[in-house]
Amino acid sequence: MANKQTTAAEKTPEKAPAAKELKITLVKSTIGALQPHKRTVQALGLGKTNSCVVKKDNPATRGMIHQVRHLLKVEEVETTI
Repeated sequence: MANKQTTAAEKTPEKAPAAKELKITLVKSTIGALQPHKRTVQALGLGKTNSCVVKKDNPATRGMIHQVRHLLKVEEVETTI
């Protein structure tokens, strides 16, 4: 009888890598906001209050979110490719 040792990689089936995405929701109105903030919200694809979009998590998106973080709610969402 030969003892064969299996590694953890052999025991678990391979999964597709999970791509991180961000669910961004506009929770406050842009009325009275600075013009650059209004344009940033529009560039994120958000129009009305409580509208939401799912964007890829990258430094550009994170920077836009940081600029208008007081108007948004952000959640991380993992999707399999």
